[in-house]
Amino acid sequence: MPALRDSGSRLLIKLCAAVTLTALLTGAPHVSRAQTKGPDNVADVAERVQGAVVNISTSQNVAPSQGVPMPQLPPGSPFEEFFDEFFKNKNDGDQKRSRKVSSLGSGFVIDASGIVVTNNHVIADADEIIVNFTDGTKLKAELIGRDEKVDLAVLRVKPKTPLKAVNFGDSDKTRVGEWVMAIGNPFGLGGSVTVGVVSARNRNIESSLYDDFIQTDAAINRGNSGGPLFNLQGEVIGINTAIFSQTGGSIGIGFSIPSNTVSPLIKQLIATGEIQRGWIGVSIQPVDDQIAESLSLPSTRGALIASVNDKGPAMKGGMLAGDVVIRFNGQDVREMRNLPRIVAGSEIGKTVDVVVIRKGKEQTLKIHVEKLVEPDKIPKRQTNAQPQPQPKQNAALARTLGLDVNALNDELRRRYKFSGNRKGLVITSVDPESNAAEQNIEAGLLLAEVSGEPVGTALELRNRVEVLKKAGKKSALLLIVNPDGEQRFVAVAIP
Repeated sequence: MPALRDSGSRLLIKLCAAVTLTALLTGAPHVSRAQTKGPDNVADVAERVQGAVVNISTSQNVAPSQGVPMPQLPPGSPFEEFFDEFFKNKNDGDQKRSRKVSSLGSGFVIDASGIVVTNNHVIADADEIIVNFTDGTKLKAELIGRDEKVDLAVLRVKPKTPLKAVNFGDSDKTRVGEWVMAIGNPFGLGGSVTVGVVSARNRNIESSLYDDFIQTDAAINRGNSGGPLFNLQGEVIGINTAIFSQTGGSIGIGFSIPSNTVSPLIKQLIATGEIQRGWIGVSIQPVDDQIAESLSLPSTRGALIASVNDKGPAMKGGMLAGDVVIRFNGQDVREMRNLPRIVAGSEIGKTVDVVVIRKGKEQTLKIHVEKLVEPDKIPKRQTNAQPQPQPKQNAALARTLGLDVNALNDELRRRYKFSGNRKGLVITSVDPESNAAEQNIEAGLLLAEVSGEPVGTALELRNRVEVLKKAGKKSALLLIVNPDGEQRFVAVAIP
């Protein structure tokens, strides 16, 4: 995964182990500020659990290079024959040899029979995985299963005697300020113990839909990826995964996947080798201040339904675009990012209660959770970059909300490649100085609704905006659709 943020002086979020992103295994170590005083039982806990923490080394055979190009020499040059022979021999040798690339990470044993947990990015693309134990034992590991979305991998080794194992704790009970301990293999220094506190919970670093990290100031460096974060009862409450850093070394901002996130996934991987997630068939977006004001919501709480799959369980359960989900199967949806994680973890085949706000009132829907089937990667439709001739506008109706629009007719349907069942107004141009332009509304998109009401003519759009303005609304909530059928709500300020 590439660095998540990189703009000059900004901090970089990087994965904590191998591969391309300044992972936690190469480079000069950064000396972080030491804790002035820790709890008295740190040494006892470390002694008790250290034997279950392992170093993981991987190797990958990289295909031979394409060879080094020979320099261009003038015909008849006295060096032509020399260089021809030199580069021929060199390239023939290079192309016959593959290179072996090695990397290091951490992991921990959760079952004495030989089950080891680590990050997926520690073992991704590896041809061979070796697990190194504190007593010097080295065992070859096989991959049981992985979950790229959460960055989790489960391995199996075959020991001659039972291994030292550790248990998961309840990460939901972890408190900010609580002492924690990280053990791992930073820079290849196996068995390194660092101590800190829980700095925050429920952190979103925008690495996936399911982000819900524990943040800690316990030093985590390259090579710590996949290692455990312990509470002082010796229970694993997280898997160390990422850091926030300017240098690639620890500056006291590390992130761990909570144990309550990974525990059920590990059970699935051990049982079936794959992850099954719940699905209801909706696309969602955040509720910002403008959208909350447009929908007369008391706060920005919840997840806004942007579109509903016409063959999905949400549609069958009566969910509509424009609904705001505030509770799913008894769990509060405080913000948009909560909903994918809650739905994914729901029992497949179960019918659950979903509380939504629709037109200012709470309603409870019954939704049947189905299995998520990962879609094939379909390339996006290539749009015509050439400017299109614009239909003539009625000057009196032009530029409502900074938009020029025309009713969707057969000609415009063909030009902008909208399906036959779509209705609304085609946006033909956007005032570059308008709030609509700031909200990334562009020509070629379809305006289907304004604050829950369908619009089919420029006059209907103008009248609808006037009604909102007289009602004291500061913005109009537009339902915008692209030619691929993807929908989103955009709150545009009413001038």
